[in-house]
Amino acid sequence: MGKDVIIALDFAGARETFEFLDKFEEEKPFVKIGMELFYSEGPEIVREIKHRGHKIFLDLKLHDIPNTVKKAMAALSRLDVDMVNLHAAGTIDMMRRGLEGLTRPDGTRPLLIAVTQLTSTSEERMQKELLIAAPINDVVVKYAENAKAAGLDGVVCSPLEAKMVKEACGSGFMTVTPGIRFADSDKGDQVRVTTPEMAREIGSDYIVVGRPVTAATDPVEAYRRCVSEFID
Repeated sequence: MGKDVIIALDFAGARETFEFLDKFEEEKPFVKIGMELFYSEGPEIVREIKHRGHKIFLDLKLHDIPNTVKKAMAALSRLDVDMVNLHAAGTIDMMRRGLEGLTRPDGTRPLLIAVTQLTSTSEERMQKELLIAAPINDVVVKYAENAKAAGLDGVVCSPLEAKMVKEACGSGFMTVTPGIRFADSDKGDQVRVTTPEMAREIGSDYIVVGRPVTAATDPVEAYRRCVSEFID
C-alpha cells in the first residue's frame, strides 16, 4: 500500500475548486471532495475532477439504517471515485451492507473506510455530550476492529491513533488521517492534530490536508512540502 497526501477541496463551489486545481500544472494530487462541495455541485463535479486525472476520496460520511446506506453506496459506486467512507458508529451490520452496495456486479469497488471519531471531538466532549464513557483511544480502536470485522479496508482516525489501530487490526489495515498541520500552522477547529512528519513516523497511510495547503500563499509549494515531509 503506497502512502499519499490527499488535499481536502473544502470550497463552496466549482469556480473556486477549479481555480485552485489549475495551479497544479505538473502534479495531479489525490483530492477529497466533502459534503459542502458535493452538495453544492452534485456528481458532475466528481466526474469533471476525475476527468482531469485526479484520484478522488468522496468524503460523505454515510450514517443511516443499513438498507439506506446500502442503496446510497450502490449509487456512489457508479461514480469513478477511489475511496468513500461511512461512520463506524452505524454498527457492523450497517458497514457490511454499505460494502455490499458499493461492490459493483463485476466485483470491483472503491476503497471503503469508516470514520472512528472526528478529529474535532475531544475525549471530554465525547464523554460528556455523547455519553461514551470509555477513553477515546479505546473507542477508536474498537470502532476500527468493528470496521475490519465488517470487511472494510481501513478507518479515518487522527494520526495520534494510527499506531494503535495498526497494532489492533494489522499493518495492512489502512489508516487515513486528517488533522494534519505544519509545525508552524494554526490548528483551527481541529483538536487531535499532528504534523506530516509525525504522521509518517506514527504509521499513517494517507494524510488529509486542507487549509495548510488550500489557504497557503503558494498552494503548490505547500503541497510539495507535505509530500516531502510525509513521503520523501
